[in-house]
Amino acid sequence: MKALVMSQPGQVSLQELPTPQPEKGEVLVRVHASGICVNDVRDYKGECNFSYPRIGGHEFAGEIVALGNGVSPEQFPIGSRVVTYVIDNCNTCYHCKNGYTNVCPAFAHTTCYQNPDGISGFLGFSQYVIAKTEDVYFCGQDTPYEKLAFTEPLACVINSIAQCDISYGDDVLVIGGGTMGMLHVMLAKMRGARVILSEPMASRREKALELGAHIVIDPTAVDAVQEVMKLTGGLGARAVFDTTAVPALATQAIECTAVCGTVVMFSSLHPNKPVEVDLGKIHSTQKKITGAQNGSVKTFWQAVQMITKGLFDPTPLTEAIYDYHDFEEAMACAMRPDTFKVILNITD
Repeated sequence: MKALVMSQPGQVSLQELPTPQPEKGEVLVRVHASGICVNDVRDYKGECNFSYPRIGGHEFAGEIVALGNGVSPEQFPIGSRVVTYVIDNCNTCYHCKNGYTNVCPAFAHTTCYQNPDGISGFLGFSQYVIAKTEDVYFCGQDTPYEKLAFTEPLACVINSIAQCDISYGDDVLVIGGGTMGMLHVMLAKMRGARVILSEPMASRREKALELGAHIVIDPTAVDAVQEVMKLTGGLGARAVFDTTAVPALATQAIECTAVCGTVVMFSSLHPNKPVEVDLGKIHSTQKKITGAQNGSVKTFWQAVQMITKGLFDPTPLTEAIYDYHDFEEAMACAMRPDTFKVILNITD
């Protein structure tokens, strides 16, 4: 098979590798579309502590083309259009047994990140990947692979939205208008909220209004905290989602949150510097500060249903689709600060 192998940051080449063979309890998936995540961009820039060689890509969709020993062809028909759960959790620890597979501590120690004996990575930038049968999600046969490639990011955002009890008529603030921020805008509107987006880039503010945001703020032109308070009658937003990697904006997110409201730190921080928080104020206002890591088994299922059933269309967030032979051009597009989701078409 062919795969995009990163020998070191900034150096990716299309290489011929042995096609993996599914073993007991596994299926072989032929990848057709794979999104470039911001983490793939950081990896390409050398901002991640992963081992090399490496094959990135965790936002992929494909079809089942082979079955391992004992896998039922009736239950897993050849040709089925699928996505797979990409969190390689242990299924045995406290977190997994209690429904928190997305934060399984064993995941960080898997070959997805470090593999001293071979290739690390999620492997979605290759023609074939192996998937455990338990990780397979069946999709509509007529749903384009390019749409299904949004399953993983959508699952992450559904998990984020689930951290808040958003009610009809609530004010929701989304900080950051990248792909993940826009997904928050779209889903929060579906929950019946009035959605406010804070984003310095004019083109993204315009895009947010097209996607359903009710109000947009330019934080370089106004004080974002004061503007949110003004818009909400001094109350603040019931739910705030910080989708940026900027540590300083975490404090702003907390200040914009209403009494008894919830602020979700959706993005990892880069650099991950400590943020000073007025815990006395948190005590007196009962504000909740939480995080949202990955998608869960349940939110992956929900994301598949929403895309497959036509309840959610991610197409407006597709910046461009490139043949994976044109990876350098695709990555250059993904690295630009003004773009949304770039998808690789994994061809023969």
